[in-house]
Amino acid sequence: MLVLLGFAMIAVFMVLIMTKKLTPVLALIIVPTVFGLFAGAGLGIGDMVLDSMKSMTSTAALLMFAIIYFGLMIDVGLFDPLVRFILRRLGNDPAKVVLGTAVLAAAVSLDGDGSTTFILTTAAMLPVYLRLKMSPVVLTCVAGLANGTMNILPWGGPTARAASALNISVSDVFVPMIPSLIAGLAVVFVFAWLLGLQERNRLRAVAPEIWESAGTFDGGTANASSTGRFGAGGTGSAPAGGVPAAGRPAAGGSSVAVLERPEDLVDERDSAMADTALDPNRATLRPKLQWFNLGLTVAIMVLLVADLVPLPFVFMVGSAIALLVNFPKVKDQSAQLIAHAPSIVAVVSMVMAAAVLTGVLNGTGMVKAMSEWLVAIIPSDMGPFMAIITGVLSIPMTFFMSNDAFYFGVLPVLSETAGHYGISAADMARASITGQPFHLQSPLVPAILLLVSLAKVDLGDHHKKVLWRTAVVSLVMLAVGVLTGAIGIG
Repeated sequence: MLVLLGFAMIAVFMVLIMTKKLTPVLALIIVPTVFGLFAGAGLGIGDMVLDSMKSMTSTAALLMFAIIYFGLMIDVGLFDPLVRFILRRLGNDPAKVVLGTAVLAAAVSLDGDGSTTFILTTAAMLPVYLRLKMSPVVLTCVAGLANGTMNILPWGGPTARAASALNISVSDVFVPMIPSLIAGLAVVFVFAWLLGLQERNRLRAVAPEIWESAGTFDGGTANASSTGRFGAGGTGSAPAGGVPAAGRPAAGGSSVAVLERPEDLVDERDSAMADTALDPNRATLRPKLQWFNLGLTVAIMVLLVADLVPLPFVFMVGSAIALLVNFPKVKDQSAQLIAHAPSIVAVVSMVMAAAVLTGVLNGTGMVKAMSEWLVAIIPSDMGPFMAIITGVLSIPMTFFMSNDAFYFGVLPVLSETAGHYGISAADMARASITGQPFHLQSPLVPAILLLVSLAKVDLGDHHKKVLWRTAVVSLVMLAVGVLTGAIGIG
């Protein structure tokens, strides 16, 4: 009976979320409560939930203050110089532009919010792609790869969900996976460079006039009489996408559209980024505190890796210092907290509501009964590889279902099963997050829909280019986790 109730609860939970009949928070509260009462929990269900909730308070605190901190750093302009530096260094070489897109998306992904990452990356890079006649699908592919890989950060969501579902520390899950994260990013940068080379070759074929006779890109410094220009012959046509190229008078009075110099691209971006999170005139900018904010962020990252102090406390103190220094006035401090409140409420409420599901699963004995059933049907020779199996399963399962459904519904059962073969909950949690690069491309993820919408790219075209690459990144992260011992074999 407990086995049937357990699987039925998970099925109902996943269906309600995937069909959007209920929000994840409501489903996490209502569905387990109903099934817990059917399982005979009675009035004791409250104690089950509270016991589970105690173990999740640190995760909720980490997410809350990490969102505040990185949201604040974006507001005060910590990442603005990085955007301008990347644009200055990229010039007009498609290979460098694509690689720069990956670097920018990975850096901005530190805030843990995919929507913010895609807004900033698209705002900064899409005009460059359109001016150079590059494919926006390449932009969405690279941004999706980078953000999906960085999505295993403790405050990104999946790692916190895995830790909450299995009642373990977030740092125990994330820190051993740092080598896998580095390896995943390395693969992303390789893919970005190869995609850039493909774009360079494509442009050489379709727009040979922008290349020097020696076959090297002009770097955007060609003058009106050189061969490195758009519209040879003085047509002055605009690049694809409707963004007009800069022009200058040519002999005979005609206007020849030429490749802009890198510094011109940066200057023109100021107006293009108006009314976005990178608006150069926003009131929250603190340019005089740039080095202080950078030093504070580096210090927090060092403490995160060293694991000397609990991560929630690190971000609590970091957020307090950042608010106090950047916004000395109490009114401005309150405004900043209010500005990031929607993101905080959405994430923290989800974590606390998860205590209902995990509390009922454990308190009623559903997880134990379900795991014993799975142990009975799984061949004994496959049991020791449950962590690897979970990592592979996380690729398609998190694509076709939400993270909430997978981490709170499926992972606890798999973890309990793996425990019979000597595989720890931490190993299972680490394996379960390796599918995140693939997961982020799912149409169930609002952020990816935002990305393709901003870039005016068809989701099908995006999937054709990105899915197999994200599968490779996920498998590389899983393999590195196994090789480094972060993901164990029983």
